Amino acid sequence: MKSVIIGMLLLIVGVTLPAFSQEERHEESAKPAQHEEQAKPAAKQEQARPQKQEQQAKPAKQEQAKPEKQQQQAKPQKQEQQAKSQEQNQQKAAQQQAKGQQQEKKQQQQQTKTQQNQQKSQQQHQQQQATGHGQQSQTQYARSGQKDRYGHEYNESHFGPNHHGRFEANGGREYNGRREYSYGGYWFYAGAYPPWFYQQDVYFIMGADGLWYAVAYGDPSLTFQVYIE
Repeated sequence: MKSVIIGMLLLIVGVTLPAFSQEERHEESAKPAQHEEQAKPAAKQEQARPQKQEQQAKPAKQEQAKPEKQQQQAKPQKQEQQAKSQEQNQQKAAQQQAKGQQQEKKQQQQQTKTQQNQQKSQQQHQQQQATGHGQQSQTQYARSGQKDRYGHEYNESHFGPNHHGRFEANGGREYNGRREYSYGGYWFYAGAYPPWFYQQDVYFIMGADGLWYAVAYGDPSLTFQVYIE
């Protein structure tokens, strides 16, 4: 009996041990699979994270790049605007200078015209007065001893046709901005001298009206009024 029981126990142990070892092997072989399955999500997560970070980083890079592009686009526009404004300012300044120069030229021309007109009118007036008084003085000379209103005495020994002479444009003296000529002991002058005054002999007389005149010796009709110093 004992031998029978021992043999049965040995059979049971022999059966159970291989089964137990097989189960352990199955468990051990299953564990790496589980580890792999657990590792896969982690790896997937780790792989997904950089992609997400890259996707998140791309908008930031795009946002950073946008202002730079805008700045780069804005720079040429600003430069063009500045260049245009400078050109406009230069054109305005040139136009103003041209206008100022034109105005100055016009003013100078007007001044010269007015001066010329004044000189012409003065000469004409003097010639008209001189011719009128000269014609009278030819027949109506002042008498010796007669004085003008300033006390200058007329003397035939110093004045008249018998005491003619030639005068030069640069002769005489420059006094108080006028050209004066010495004659008969006095200094005579006029606002303007006609050309014939320097082209022929001239003499000075005092008319019956008490005024002094210069007369051309070769043509007594040529005469103009002078003043005595």
